[in-house]
Amino acid sequence: MRLALISDIHGNTFALDAVLADARAMAVDETWFLGDFSAIGPDPSGVLERVTSVDRARFLRGNTDRYTCTNDRPPPALADVLGDPSQVDLYASISASFAWTRGFVSATGWFDWLAQLPLDIRETIDGMRLLAVHAAPGTDDGPGIHPGQGDAELSAMLDGCNADVVIVGHTHEAMLRRLGALTLVNLGSVSNPRSGDLRASYVILEIARDGVFVQHRRVPYDHDAFSAQVRASHHPATEFILAHQRGEMLARPRHPENVEPIPGIRVALR
Repeated sequence: MRLALISDIHGNTFALDAVLADARAMAVDETWFLGDFSAIGPDPSGVLERVTSVDRARFLRGNTDRYTCTNDRPPPALADVLGDPSQVDLYASISASFAWTRGFVSATGWFDWLAQLPLDIRETIDGMRLLAVHAAPGTDDGPGIHPGQGDAELSAMLDGCNADVVIVGHTHEAMLRRLGALTLVNLGSVSNPRSGDLRASYVILEIARDGVFVQHRRVPYDHDAFSAQVRASHHPATEFILAHQRGEMLARPRHPENVEPIPGIRVALR
């Protein structure tokens, strides 16, 4: 069984098309999408059309999918703004961004599909217990899981998750970590990277006769064409999106206990 694990597409069909083509070339049996499909990108409905056309696919929600379909928002909250008026512009820009995406998915008939996505995916394959969630077990939001965290902090976050492999996205920072008998995989992101490497990131997880293997994949795509699409869309978060495309949103410093995964290297889990 070979799984393609994909997260944080953020309305970027250029990057998504490149990743799906790479996954087809890798002859995957099933594809899991770990949320953040449409928000903070110029083509919300185009992404949903593509992912739902993928054969043998499963889906869960990310925090921005929830923001798009509810009145939930990331910080600052309205109470924070009332106490600190300097945050008014940030509050307004975040609200405008998610309202823009909500308008798209509502007008194109995708609102209900996005709103009903589950929090997680649990599956046992050949005795390997897999748990996929957007941010961390039990939540689609918060600080998530990233390479700046030490083993003790991560072990506390994963305590009681009842899985052999935990798969996450959310922080846009690829990682592969062993915590005793548990393996932790962060997929990185298809779009809006927090890295000097601007290629789209996803993971192949292979459960084979000779073992279980994880491979981080990095896929190039046309950044100039995507940036042009962002500008033409008049998205309220245009400059925020383009800052990612310029490599300005860098990852946090890595904890000494973390080793960065090498793209393309097939690492044995057992």
